[in-house]
Amino acid sequence: MTGWWRRGAWVLVGLGLAAGAAVLGSAGWVRATAAGHTYAGDDLEGVPPTPVALVLGAQVYPSGRPSAFLAGRLDLAKRLYDASLVRVILVSGDNMAREYNEPDAMRRYLVDAGVPADKVVADYAGFDTYDSCSRAQRIFGVERLTVVTQGYHLPRAVATCRALGLDAVGVGDETVRGGEAWRRGALRDQVACVKTVFDVVTRRNPVLGARETSVDRALRD
Repeated sequence: MTGWWRRGAWVLVGLGLAAGAAVLGSAGWVRATAAGHTYAGDDLEGVPPTPVALVLGAQVYPSGRPSAFLAGRLDLAKRLYDASLVRVILVSGDNMAREYNEPDAMRRYLVDAGVPADKVVADYAGFDTYDSCSRAQRIFGVERLTVVTQGYHLPRAVATCRALGLDAVGVGDETVRGGEAWRRGALRDQVACVKTVFDVVTRRNPVLGARETSVDRALRD
């Protein structure tokens, strides 16, 4: 019986070491891939212009109001638009339930803030970072973009886009930095790097559909 317990303990230790190595290796790949392509949102100096800002979705309250994290991303996207660093904003988020709609809330927030309605395009099947990046390329035909999200999430988002063949840079929001929600998000994001590596290696298909021309039209107008 003692032998079984000892062997079981070694198996658990081995699994723990393997999991730790997977997280560290994946996080290292993410940072190496994104290196030189990320910028802090508190100063837009040096941010290169691209045609499209891709704003990744986050929590929306039942009232339709974006959470502080999402509002920070949207405010940053508007600053990029106002500075002529992007020409179109693609908002990508979850719309799986009739009573929960991130893209419409994001679009409404930007339009209310003064971004022209015809310059905000909604992607209703951005269920995670990989899906949003892949659909920007495969459904909306985007080749160059600026990803907008929180600073701790930015390397993973930029690395995902670049691994898929997009010419991507990213700008990170820091306005909600600090606090328990930020720390939890930053920790979860390190673990999520493992899924990111799996997704880009396997080229998992997101939800797909017909080719969208809304970004093309917004860029022409």
